[in-house]
Amino acid sequence: MTSAAMDRKLVLVRHAAAAARHPEGDHERELTEEGISQARTAGGWLSGHELGVDQVLCSSAERARQTAEGLWDGGCCEADVHYDQRIYNADHNALLGVVREADEDASVVMMIGHAPGIPALASLLADGEGSRRAHEALAAGFPTGGLAVLSFSGYWRDLAAGVASLDRFHTP
Repeated sequence: MTSAAMDRKLVLVRHAAAAARHPEGDHERELTEEGISQARTAGGWLSGHELGVDQVLCSSAERARQTAEGLWDGGCCEADVHYDQRIYNADHNALLGVVREADEDASVVMMIGHAPGIPALASLLADGEGSRRAHEALAAGFPTGGLAVLSFSGYWRDLAAGVASLDRFHTP
C-alpha cells in the first residue's frame, strides 16, 4: 500500500573532494583527507538542521560511498542506502528517473552523486523557486561536498521540473 501524497524533502549531495586518479579507474577514486572532512562537516550541518533521512540513493562510485560514510560520521542519521550504478556520472534526466522510484513512505530522500548531474537536477527541480540566498549560492557553483535541500508536496513518482523549492544550500 502506498502512502498518501505528503510534504517531501530531497537532499542532493555532490560527492566530497576525491583523488584525481586511481590505478583501477575513475569509478574507484577515493576521497582525499579534505573530502573526508567535507563529508563529516556536511553530516554535522544536516544534523544541526535536524534533517533526518529516510532513504539514500547513492552512486556506486567509491567516492560517493565514502561520502555517505562521512555524512554518518559527521552526525547525519544513518538511513537505508541503495547503491545504484545508474547514478554514476548520470545526467539530470537519468537522476530524476531514479528519484521518481524512491520509496513512497520516505519523506526525506538523499541522493549522492556527481557533477554535472546533481547541480543540474537541483536547478531543474527548483527553477528559481525558494530561498533567494540558496539560489544565489547555487548560482555561484555546486562544489564537491556541497548539498541542496529541496522541498515539494506530492508523490516521488510525480517529481518534475519546476515543482520543488530550493530551501537551503550548503557548501563545505
